[in-house]
Amino acid sequence: MSLAAVENAISNLANYMRLYTEAHRRFASLFDEDREEAIHNMERAFEAKLEAFHTLYDVSKDHFPYFDHGDTSALIALRNAIHHRDHPLFQGLLSDLWLRGDPNQWNGATYLLARHRMSSEGMLSMTAYFKLSDFRLRLDPKADSPYRDKFLNGEKAFKRFCLIRDELGFDAIQQVSEAEQYPEDQVYVDMMPVFVSAVVRVFRAFDKVGANFKGFDAETYKTPFTSELEVDLKAINYQPLKLNSISERPATRTKPQEPRH
Repeated sequence: MSLAAVENAISNLANYMRLYTEAHRRFASLFDEDREEAIHNMERAFEAKLEAFHTLYDVSKDHFPYFDHGDTSALIALRNAIHHRDHPLFQGLLSDLWLRGDPNQWNGATYLLARHRMSSEGMLSMTAYFKLSDFRLRLDPKADSPYRDKFLNGEKAFKRFCLIRDELGFDAIQQVSEAEQYPEDQVYVDMMPVFVSAVVRVFRAFDKVGANFKGFDAETYKTPFTSELEVDLKAINYQPLKLNSISERPATRTKPQEPRH
């Protein structure tokens, strides 16, 4: 196969990964000045990464089984949902808390944040939380949701949902949330470790077949994503988030905790 298109797509994805990191670094100081701009910058930068990942999928889908893996399949489904935006789903935790009406309305409410654990050394500081229930409403044909993705139907749609649900541990998250009596719309899953897991999987595959990582950004990300980073999709950390005051700045990183199963 010709790797030229794949190499260009990898370079493009690496560019957007760097731009997202830069938006993350500016978030805290910008939030104090302009909350809406800070949050929109973060969300649009994450969406740009999803678009770039989808471009890589477009040029390489005949050579890599994206829909055989929960992480890569979930990223494509999330990108499609956000790209088409014919529904109210996948708005993101930051927007849900700080841009949907008066944030004071959430004072005292506690949210459950679920996050897959890095199994490699080092912390993943960035986060991208979405409601857990949105994945079911968008992808599960048995949910009978008006917002369901119509790209796949019947058994194929259900198999895709089950793959994502099972490999990303959505049932385990649901069980914890129910045991601790969290309302359904206050349970979120972080898609940043899933993004890392998917990129690691794809970058390693194309590195093995001789794809070049062209450009400064691609060269910079090659080593971490082909030989250093690891995400354990079977281990999930849980962290409660309680919004006590409108003056509180939202965290864009989570503190490490022991995983609960």
